[in-house]
Amino acid sequence: MQCPSVSRLVRDNSVLPPLRHGSKLADVSAFASRSFSAVSSASSSPFSPPPPYEDVHFVSRLVFVSPLSGSVEPSSLTSPGSSRPNPIGGLAMSCNSQVSISHLREALNSLDTQMASLLNQRQELESHLEQAVRSQSPIYRVPEEILSSIFVTGVCQSGDQDSLLVSNLMLVCRYWRDVVNNSPELWATICIGPHDTLQKARLKLARSKSVPLDVTVNFPPRAENATGAMENIIRAMDLLRPALWRARSFRLSVPDRPQAHAALVRCQEDAPLLETLSICIFHSMQEDHYSSPCLPLFNGHTPRLHSCSFTSFNFGWDREIVAGLRVLQLGGYWNGFSPSVEKILEMLRGCPRLEELALRNMSDVDPEASAHSEPECMSNKLVKLPRLVKASFYYAGNMRVRMLLSQLSFPALESLEFCYLDNLTSILEHLRQQSLTSLPLRHLRIESSFFNESKFVSLLKRLMSLTTLELIDIEDVSSFLLKNLSSPPISHPWTCPKLERLSLDGCTSLEWDSLRGFVESRLSGKSPQLSSASMTTLRAVSSASASAHIHALAAGRCSPVPGPHRLTSIDVTHCHQINKEMVQWLRTYVRDVCCDPAKGIWGEPVL
Repeated sequence: MQCPSVSRLVRDNSVLPPLRHGSKLADVSAFASRSFSAVSSASSSPFSPPPPYEDVHFVSRLVFVSPLSGSVEPSSLTSPGSSRPNPIGGLAMSCNSQVSISHLREALNSLDTQMASLLNQRQELESHLEQAVRSQSPIYRVPEEILSSIFVTGVCQSGDQDSLLVSNLMLVCRYWRDVVNNSPELWATICIGPHDTLQKARLKLARSKSVPLDVTVNFPPRAENATGAMENIIRAMDLLRPALWRARSFRLSVPDRPQAHAALVRCQEDAPLLETLSICIFHSMQEDHYSSPCLPLFNGHTPRLHSCSFTSFNFGWDREIVAGLRVLQLGGYWNGFSPSVEKILEMLRGCPRLEELALRNMSDVDPEASAHSEPECMSNKLVKLPRLVKASFYYAGNMRVRMLLSQLSFPALESLEFCYLDNLTSILEHLRQQSLTSLPLRHLRIESSFFNESKFVSLLKRLMSLTTLELIDIEDVSSFLLKNLSSPPISHPWTCPKLERLSLDGCTSLEWDSLRGFVESRLSGKSPQLSSASMTTLRAVSSASASAHIHALAAGRCSPVPGPHRLTSIDVTHCHQINKEMVQWLRTYVRDVCCDPAKGIWGEPVL
């Protein structure tokens, strides 16, 4: 068989430089194998370029692998009786050998298979090494119980449980996924609604095992949720009914009373772990035959219940349901369904440890009926609520709120809110009488109401611990209030000396000069009256004596009276009399200033 590479070498033999005697040749076997591979590759591809000459003329011996026996056979390229290599004779011998191209390719394929097997083994060893290195990391040496506690703290105790966060934890690694699946506390929050399916709730019920549950059934009154809402609510309650005995909190929100009745009829088993109960009916103005109270909830056995929130749910004002509560929120009762003052007082008498009271969206009591019942209420003993900390009244009826506050004693009240109650003058007078004994009020909010400003200032003078004052849409607030807050009478304490946050949202009767004087007086604790007196004295005496006299006057005036706190936040939103330059001045001395965003000529917000 004639090799094209051999003929090319024979033709170009004249260009091969002769070998010099005594030259040090390189490794013969390495060059021989490389030369043979070059020759074989050239012979296998007729279009491939010829091998370089320097890879041929240094070869003295070629090494062949027998395709039959697999043994290594050296071949000499030197002619007999000559010390110089004879490349023509060696290549001719290689061409005449029994080694075929197919056998060489099989040998190469065998080597490739072995190399691939070795590469697979290397990758497997590298993966084992990586796992071994990971196992030495501290996070992988944390016991499963401690890691589970970390997950529970990060997911459950940081607010509402985020199912997406739980899913992300399961995607980290297999070990974390097993820890999450074996942590029943992470699956204890069960929500059923238009966006939370029953399959997901069924999975959480299975993984939560026997830990206390936080159950929420929420079907808002939307048009797309109206069809089939009753059927979905019944299916949800049938699924939850076997596990309600371990419910820690139960929140039900449905569009109307028939749906609430269908859901609560299935709540007849005891609930020994129930702590929070919330029932909300969105269509509060609806009157139907379900207005009467349903069966006793949870068989009347809720020993741990301490928080109740009822919106348009008529429970017959049963004292047993709300007995011993710490949080009571009532709202959405209109016309004949609104509770009377006597009913509310009876419920409050059964809650001596009450800490939070909220009355929202109620029709006011009948004036004629209240005129007859008010003397009876005044003759009764006061309802003492020594632990009441927060109270809010949103459109609860001016007469109802006034009669309630006249019969309540709350020496620990810290937060109070009045919204949409018309005239608050008589209510403020009851608060002033309460402040004569004890009223550590820290937060006061009044919205969309009116009152006598002088009565309000008299109340503020008694609130020495007030830190936050919010006046929203109050037209009766004028410069008289700010002047009393900025300049106390001589030898009298400051009005609200601890005031740090002031909101004047929508108070358009204020003047800029009074607001600026109030902010300046809270910077150093010196009233503008003192500053004007100091300037008058400064003009009458020399500079050195004036400085000493002013210092003595300030020390004599301010030493018995502690200075006020500096204002840290002020809100002048919807105050059209405050322009951009005034806001910039306020930001110079007050850390947080809220105002209307700047707008362009077309009303768009400008950053």
